[in-house]
Amino acid sequence: MSKQFTALLPMKGHSERAPGKNIRPLAGRPLCLWILETLADCGQVAEILVNTDSEGIREAVQSQPKTRVLDRPEEICGDLVPMNDIISHDLAFAGTGHIIQTHATNPFLSPATLETALAAYLEALPEHDSLFTVTARHSRFYWPDGRPANHDPAELLRTQDLTPLYEENSCLYIFSPASFQAAGSRRIGLRPLLFPMPKLEALDIDDEEDFSLAEALVAGRDIRPGRAERGQP
Repeated sequence: MSKQFTALLPMKGHSERAPGKNIRPLAGRPLCLWILETLADCGQVAEILVNTDSEGIREAVQSQPKTRVLDRPEEICGDLVPMNDIISHDLAFAGTGHIIQTHATNPFLSPATLETALAAYLEALPEHDSLFTVTARHSRFYWPDGRPANHDPAELLRTQDLTPLYEENSCLYIFSPASFQAAGSRRIGLRPLLFPMPKLEALDIDDEEDFSLAEALVAGRDIRPGRAERGQP
């Protein structure tokens, strides 16, 4: 594959559930540098655009390879702004190539999974117009009224034999500017490809409990192949 992807990595300064999480240290390194370095090391990524409203984030990332910082305009600042609105803004700076969008809160996405997802996206074109990562859940789910969603309680199959449900894990989205527009300014296109990925790599740090889990993971072992040195302070 040639270098034809621009990565979008939006990061706001304020976080309601885990204050300052985007630059909070994880194993001695600002959280955002974990995914930034994975993106920068990928030969298919030509540029990484970091959209932020935080001077602290700007200082943490501006010297990183392939990284360009975009100042977030006031009209798309705040906790309630949809991600698709931020992507729409950033696409004006991204050229016409294909797009990767991920988050600073996905530190364990491995280089191998990223490159496999990029290859799967390109191979699936034009039948599929976008890709997003999912986590397969082999569990017994219920609707709020108590009805079983994906199993028959009278049969009680083993969980590994259940038809899995797929959770959008917010780790990785791949699309083009054209598919974004055709879908009504949405990162998930009209014909998306679901890409299952390893559960540990899909950890998304939303709150303090997630951050504690991430700290426990890196304290015990590095879950990203070839990145053992980043599990150390």
